[in-house]
Formats: sequence, structure tokens, C-alpha cells
Amino acid sequence: MRVKVLGSAAGGGFPQWNCACRNCKGIRERTLNASARSQCQIAVSGNDADWFLLNASPDLRSQIENTPELHAGAGGRTSGTTAPPSILRHSPIAGTVLTGGDLDQVLGLLLLRELEPIHIYATPGIRCLLTEHNIFFYMLSREPWQSVWTDIVPGQSFRLATARSSSYLLCEPVSLSGSFPAYVHGNGTAHLSAKEASLGLLLESSPGGGRLAYFPTVREVEVRLLELFDSCDLLLFDGTFWSDNELARVQRGVRTATEMGHMPISGPDGSLNRLAKLRRPHKIFVHINNTNPIVDKDSLEHRQVADAGWEVAEDGWEFRLQRPNQARCC
Repeated sequence: MRVKVLGSAAGGGFPQWNCACRNCKGIRERTLNASARSQCQIAVSGNDADWFLLNASPDLRSQIENTPELHAGAGGRTSGTTAPPSILRHSPIAGTVLTGGDLDQVLGLLLLRELEPIHIYATPGIRCLLTEHNIFFYMLSREPWQSVWTDIVPGQSFRLATARSSSYLLCEPVSLSGSFPAYVHGNGTAHLSAKEASLGLLLESSPGGGRLAYFPTVREVEVRLLELFDSCDLLLFDGTFWSDNELARVQRGVRTATEMGHMPISGPDGSLNRLAKLRRPHKIFVHINNTNPIVDKDSLEHRQVADAGWEVAEDGWEFRLQRPNQARCC
């Protein structure tokens, strides 16, 4: 399995357009030892030809253009739909799996509206919010073949595959403690199951291509998650905030990291401590907020992360997973 990190930042990217914190100011002035980052986006493939997106970030268009493997090419369609044949238009992007319905996870779908067949995997609750409560997403249904939605159920594995290829990825959604997006008000979610609001993903290629855990939004780590993570070769984990009150230093009245659904990295209940006993996976922090000091490679916090056996993702990183336990960065 190939895993490409197209974007590694939290919502707003790095630097963030309206922020003059130490990190954003430093990278703009080129005084900070850090790399700019686009909003979090992962792409995976089991055969080097067909690619599946994990969520669809607002920066997706530029991320595709920065990734030759995702460029359009001449040829037929990837998904075996009844769409009319195309001579010049064809995308290697076969589908996308949604871990939630936040804007940072779904806005990129609207950038895929140019009548290219796309397979979208989401829980019934997230599908309902996007297709029945938001008229913008009608743009994905102008033709009957334009988008195909498949409901996924936490705990039940499903195949990510295309009609033209025998290769596939097996994906298992994992329900996390979380809530539906902030744009849903009142009784908008009263009929929806909270178990469908926020997911982590376990992906495994067949045969013998390695195992990936993608968990970009995690409020707390339960024992069951520790066991799942230690069965994987590569762990891409929520690295949004270093501390629980991090945002309060740049903006008054904001929620804590935990209140926003993110486990901080530091502290006794932080991810560095809670995941310290993991031995198997290659551990990478993704979804990194612009205020997080770990973006500065010269910072004490970055050194603490490295000393604990973690890396801080940057845009453009790639991993090739294969058994026995191996996650090789390209």
C-alpha cells in the first residue's frame, strides 16, 4: 500500500490567513525553521494506479496538482459506471472515504464536481447531512453516474476497489467519541446516531501490503484503540494541539483542545504519554494546528516528540507499507 500525505495541517493551513502568532509570523518572515503546510489530506493506493482519498480538504485542487500520481490522463473511467466514455478526461482518483462532516473534511468534494465519477463512502448520518441538508452538494448529483454514495458502518469492514482492478484495500471504520459539525443547529442531528459522527480508519492492502491507522481527530484514547494501533505498521494520529489551552494564547474565549475534540500531545493525559507503550507502528503526527510549537524544528517541543519516537508530518511525504512490519518513507 502506498500512502501519500498531501496535506498535514489542521483547518486553516499553516500559516493561517488571519493569524500573526509566533509560528505564522516566523514562517512568513522566513525566520522559523518550519515548512508551510496545506490542510490535512491523505491519499492511498493498493496498486499504484487507483487512488482513494481519506476525506476531501479545501486545499484538494492544489494538492492534486502537486501530486503527479493524481493528475488527469487520457483513457476510460475507473469505476465501471454507465458514464459516457471520455477521450481526454480521466482521473486516477476512484473515491473518497469521509471520517466526518466538518468543513475541512468535505469541502474538497465540491472541487470534484466536473462530471467525473466519484465513489463516496460515509456513514448514513454524514451522507444525510451533506445530501439532504445542504443544497451545495447537489452539484455532485447533476448526472445519475456522477457520484455514488455507499453507507459504511463502524466496525464493519468494506472493500475499496475499482471495476478494472483486482487489487483492493480493506477499510474498517472505527467509531470515536465526537459530535456532528458545528454548522448543524437545533434538532438537525436529533435523528442521527452519535456513533456515526466521527471515525478513525484502519486500512489494509491485500495481499500482504501493510496496515494503516488514520486517526486525525481523537478526543481520548481507550484501551481498544491502543490494541488496534499496535496491530498497524503506520499510525497517522491527531497532532492538532500541543497543549489543552493552546488557542487561548492567541484568541480569547475559545474552547480548549479537548472541547474541540482533540487530545493534546503534552500532559499526563496527552498522546505522548497515552501512546508511549506502542511498539509496532511508525508513528506520525498529522492535522497540526498553526499554533502548535512542534512545527518549529528547533523547538523544545519538537525535540520531545522526536525523542518519544514520533515524527511531525509534512506535505509530500510518502510511505510504502508491506509486511513484515515495515513503513518506509519515500
